[in-house]
Amino acid sequence: MGDSHGFKAGTRHLWSRLASLPRAAGAALSGFTAAWLDSSELRRSPQDLHWNESAVQSILEILNKTAAIRRMEHTGGHPGPTGASHIPPIQGSAQASSELSSRDHLLLQRIRENVQDANKSNITRTRAYLQFYEAFPEVHWALLAHMVSRNAGWNMTDLKSGLMSDLVKEPFKDRLYRFLERCNALIFQDAYPQLLLYQYSREQGRSCFHLLPHFHISSFMTPFWERFWLDRSSSPVLTVALIINEQSYIEGRVVQNPMFRQNVLDHPSMKLFDIDRLNQVLFPLGSPNCRHDLFRESILPLRPLAGLTMRQFKDVAARIRTGKALYAMLFGYKDIYEGVMHFARCTAHHGSRSEYWPALFTSRKQAAMAGEDASLELLESEWRTYGHRLYSPRLEDVWYDNEYEPIPRYDWFQSTERLSHLKRPSRPLLVDMTHAHRFALERIAFAHDAEEQF
Repeated sequence: MGDSHGFKAGTRHLWSRLASLPRAAGAALSGFTAAWLDSSELRRSPQDLHWNESAVQSILEILNKTAAIRRMEHTGGHPGPTGASHIPPIQGSAQASSELSSRDHLLLQRIRENVQDANKSNITRTRAYLQFYEAFPEVHWALLAHMVSRNAGWNMTDLKSGLMSDLVKEPFKDRLYRFLERCNALIFQDAYPQLLLYQYSREQGRSCFHLLPHFHISSFMTPFWERFWLDRSSSPVLTVALIINEQSYIEGRVVQNPMFRQNVLDHPSMKLFDIDRLNQVLFPLGSPNCRHDLFRESILPLRPLAGLTMRQFKDVAARIRTGKALYAMLFGYKDIYEGVMHFARCTAHHGSRSEYWPALFTSRKQAAMAGEDASLELLESEWRTYGHRLYSPRLEDVWYDNEYEPIPRYDWFQSTERLSHLKRPSRPLLVDMTHAHRFALERIAFAHDAEEQF
C-alpha cells in the first residue's frame, strides 16, 4: 500500500508539473518579447569604440612576418603549418639573465610575486582585475575580465547549489570545477603579468614590454602592447587582441586536453549545463546609489541583467566571437557600462548569485527552499520569501584552493589562422538577459523536481 500511495502521489506531482508547462511556455514567450523591449532601452545611448584600423594593419604586417619566420625556423627553412603538439617555444624566454638590468630583475621578481599572490582563487583574481581597471581605465579588457571572472565564480558555486547538486554526480562536479578553475587560473596567469608590465611601465616612465617573453607571453601580444604604449586610444584593438590571446592560450592547455575533453566537455552530464545557465554570461546592472533592494517592484522585482548566451564553448572561434560581442556590449552602450560599474563597485564578489538577485537566491542554507516543488514555486512569483529561496553558496564555503600540474610552456601563435578575428567588434542587439536567466532557472528547477520525484 505504501508503494502504491507513493506512486500515486508521484503521479499527481508529475501531472501538476506537466500542467504548468503551458504557463511556463507562455511566460517564456512574453519574456522574450519583454527582453527585446528592455534591450532597446539599454541601447538608447550607443558609444563609439574608436576602432583604429591603421593600427590593426600595421600590426598585422608584423604578425604575418613573425608567423612566417617562426614556421621557417621550425621546419628547417621550409614554411608550413605545424601541429599543436609541435608549437615552437616562446622566443626570448630563455634570454640570458646577464642581458637584463638589475632594475629589470627586480621588476620580474616583483611581478611574479604579485601574480602568485593574486592567483590564489577566483575571488582574488576577480578582485585584482577590478582594482587594476580602477587604476588604469584605459585598459578596457581588465573590466571585461572582471565581469567574466565573476561569472566563472557563479558557475563554480552552481555545482554545489540547491538545484544543481542533486542533478550531477560528485565525480563530474569535481572535474567540471577543476575545468572552470583551471581556465580561470590560466587566463589570469597569462594576462595579469601583461597588465602589471603596463602598470610598471607607467610608473617608471619607460616601456617594460621587452620583458613579456620572460612570463612566457605569446609573441602575438608584443606588437599590441608596444602600439598601446605609444597610443593609449587603441584600447579596443588591444582588448580584441587579449581576447584572441587568452582563448587561444587555454585552447591547447585545457580545452583540447584529453582528460578534460573526455571527462568534462564530451561527458553526457555536460548536456545538462547547455540547458542550464552555465552558458549565460551575465552583467548585473546596479544603481548610482548602490541600492540592493528590489528593482521595479510592479513589473519585475529583480535586478536587471545584460549579457549573452555563449554557444559552442568547445570552438575557440565561437569563444572569441562571444568575447568580442561582450566587449562591444559593455563598452558600446553607455547605460550598460554605467550599470556594470555601479554593480561592480558596490558588490563584493564571493561567488554567490545572491549578489545580484538576493530576492531569489541566498547563500544561507536556512533561508533556502527544500523539497521537490522548486519549479512550481518559481512559477508562482518572481521572488521568493525567506526559507523559500534558491541556495547559491559562497565560493570559499564549498570549494578550496587546488594545486595543479605544471603548465605546458609553448607559444600558440605559429600560424595566421586567428588573425581573421582582428576586426571591429559589433554591438549585439538583444542584450537583456533578465527574462532568459529567469526562464533558465525554471527549466533547471523542473529537471530538479523530476529527479527528486523519480
